[in-house]
Amino acid sequence: MPKVFTSGTQKIGELGENIATKFLMKHGFSILDRNYTQKWGEIDIVAQKEEKLYFIEVKSVTRETLNTFISKSFDASDDRYEYRPEDNMHPWKLKRLSRTIQTYLLDRNIDENMEWQLDLFVVYLCPKEKKAKIKVVSDIIL
Repeated sequence: MPKVFTSGTQKIGELGENIATKFLMKHGFSILDRNYTQKWGEIDIVAQKEEKLYFIEVKSVTRETLNTFISKSFDASDDRYEYRPEDNMHPWKLKRLSRTIQTYLLDRNIDENMEWQLDLFVVYLCPKEKKAKIKVVSDIIL
């Protein structure tokens, strides 16, 4: 059963994941799974290119969300307070992702010699202009 996204934040996240998926496919990746979920965590996208698996965590933010966050929380003219969605990759999030990845590898009977890595895609959305920009942080250490 496909995951149902109901809140505005979830819909932005789904849009970001869809854009990330298209980006990966355009760059020669095969998409194996999306939204692989366990009680202890979720993997947004599992992709493969050649003989390597890629576990992709997607963080999406709209220009509107970004502007609201900055204006409510900080003086936007102060560069020290630039909001970075990748800062939401807290140690507890990485621990949960590690456990979920290990579960995925076992569930799918992936050969233990298969190379894999965790990447973060930050998707900056501008819905009014129908544009997006992706920042890739590759090979995050767990």
